[in-house]
Amino acid sequence: MPERKSKGTRKGYTTGACSAAAARAAVQGLLNGCVPDTIACVLPNGLDVAFKVEESFVQNDRAHAVIEKDAGDDPDCTNHARLTADVIWIEQPDTIVLQGGEGIGQITRPGLGLAVGGPAINPVPRKNIEDNIRLIAAEALKTRGLQVTISVPGGEEMAKKTLNYRLGIVGGISILGTTGIVHPYSTAAFRASVVQGVEVAANQGQTSVVLTTGGRTEKFVMRELPELDESCFVQMGDFLTPALDAADRCGIQNIIIGGMVGKLTKMAQGETITHAGRAPVDVELVADIARGIGAPNDVCDAIAAQETARYASECMAELGLEHAFHVELARRVIATLENRYPGRFHISVLVCDFDGNKLAEAGRI
Repeated sequence: MPERKSKGTRKGYTTGACSAAAARAAVQGLLNGCVPDTIACVLPNGLDVAFKVEESFVQNDRAHAVIEKDAGDDPDCTNHARLTADVIWIEQPDTIVLQGGEGIGQITRPGLGLAVGGPAINPVPRKNIEDNIRLIAAEALKTRGLQVTISVPGGEEMAKKTLNYRLGIVGGISILGTTGIVHPYSTAAFRASVVQGVEVAANQGQTSVVLTTGGRTEKFVMRELPELDESCFVQMGDFLTPALDAADRCGIQNIIIGGMVGKLTKMAQGETITHAGRAPVDVELVADIARGIGAPNDVCDAIAAQETARYASECMAELGLEHAFHVELARRVIATLENRYPGRFHISVLVCDFDGNKLAEAGRI
């Protein structure tokens, strides 16, 4: 598990990483007849990490393994959750069927990038689970397949402390994580590191700072702005206001924000902290943007009845209005922030999709 560091800075592992480790351990049990006490797991970011297996058995061609989540210094409702994998052989060769068991939420609405009716296991963790299984079971999968059921005892109670119900995820938690690592984004230590990042850029004489919400958006803007020094790029996580306040104090006027539809909508609606758990997305704002670029009334009404900005983005893509929608969203972000910081910044926004592909831009890049 993550090595112990000073309070406030210790990283942890996502529910996705723990699920992949549990699945790999259980499959190892099927292959060898015994689940190991520790299991290696390759995270989505490429790191190879050893996880302790808390509970296991192999019985009647079924294997079971449990990994306890350690969230590091960013504890949330899933800290110490017992991510559980149960695996059995199936007849279909080269097939891995992933199912959600007890405590895993079920998708009931579109707009999350997952199949309605399916388990709330996000695409990156889903692929990571399969990749880890294939690393150890490639030979066996030539003649048969595997059914993998991920569950979280107590997950339904944990989910009551989240906004899952607003997203149409019922009955449990979501399996999340794009890198496998939990950074202490909600801690004072991370907030201080955001401010420090802006100060470093200023101290090096930079006149621009590029604020991103995470690793994918940072990679995206770095590709778009290769002329800028590396010190200009600051992963602010959810801490938009501390980052802008630091830039204001340091005299940096050129602000470039890189983001995706959900976080940008939070910024446009005036949220000072953009964490998903702080406040729901203002779907009326999103519907208003769609209406303003000519989307049909019935589509706008459907957007207002949903709970995610991503659903609006998907609807606009189907109508051929994706670019116009994201340009207007970016403009709304700029207007909101310029109203909050009148005359203090030149703000630009770059928008990417969930794969890091450019969708739109606004402002003077």
